[in-house]
Amino acid sequence: MTSHSHAKSDHLQPWIVHSTCYRDAPVDGCCLTIGNFDGVHCGHAEIIRRLVTVADGLGLPAVAMTFDPHPASLVRPHAAPRPLTTISRRAELLMCLGVDVVLVQPVNQAFISLSADTFFADILCSRLHTRTIVEGSDFRFGAKRQGDIHLLESLCQHSKMALEIVPPVVVGDIPVSSSRIRELIVAGKVDVAASMSTSLCRLTGTVIEGTHRGRTIGFPTANVGAISTLIPKEGVYAALVTLEGKKDRYPAAVHIGPNISFGENTSTVEAHLIDFSGDLYGSTVHVDFVERLRDTRKFTSVDELKYQLGNDVSLSRNITAMLNASLERKP
Repeated sequence: MTSHSHAKSDHLQPWIVHSTCYRDAPVDGCCLTIGNFDGVHCGHAEIIRRLVTVADGLGLPAVAMTFDPHPASLVRPHAAPRPLTTISRRAELLMCLGVDVVLVQPVNQAFISLSADTFFADILCSRLHTRTIVEGSDFRFGAKRQGDIHLLESLCQHSKMALEIVPPVVVGDIPVSSSRIRELIVAGKVDVAASMSTSLCRLTGTVIEGTHRGRTIGFPTANVGAISTLIPKEGVYAALVTLEGKKDRYPAAVHIGPNISFGENTSTVEAHLIDFSGDLYGSTVHVDFVERLRDTRKFTSVDELKYQLGNDVSLSRNITAMLNASLERKP
């Protein structure tokens, strides 16, 4: 995106991940929302819904700004949350909700040191020519999160910028949040997490060399490594697996944890793709978790293990088929 500020250098410049609208900030302005949007849950979707409605009414592009990496990774690196989504996945989900442009602001020390006033004046006003900003009531901005929704409201009034405040989406008397969804995934409740999100819980990784043990007992698995997002609780899951650049989604039974039946203690993510044959080594795969089936356990024999794996595969096939059928019925 072309900068419209003479006061800041290019290393603070946002860049476009996906755009269906424009590449340079239009002089007529935009409607903007800012946030981490990690997981793109139903609370985020409500903000985006309002953003798109306002933008359409004004004939302006709807712009969502997010950050990479999460600011907490610089402010408190040892306590920074593991992300729910990669940046590209986050942008994809936001675009699916109707956003015209997703901007990813590179996060570095210079950026997180900007005061709330400077952030508002330099980025929202000078660079993006924001006409309307749409935010949740818990919005914070600026160095040390010094700016809140009340300061934003004051700055908007002074700059004649419209502000829309969207109340939180509440499920079970608790506001939906990325933190809440993260807790559910860590507990293995991927189906509950998905009910509060705009998509299934996904991890993305690269298929790496494993022990090949699954192949010898009739259940070959893809050993998924280089995972940057949050991994669900150890256990066996019904899932859908997509290969990077492909449209087909394969039902899968996914094991997370060590193979304790074989005396191993290193945790792995292994996916058995049902009805798939081929070499996946080096491929990027997306694993979408549908439901947790059971805990990991130690089996007394290979035959007992094979019998259980057969049940896992059958159950995974049925669960994912029901999900696909329900999706096909939706308009």
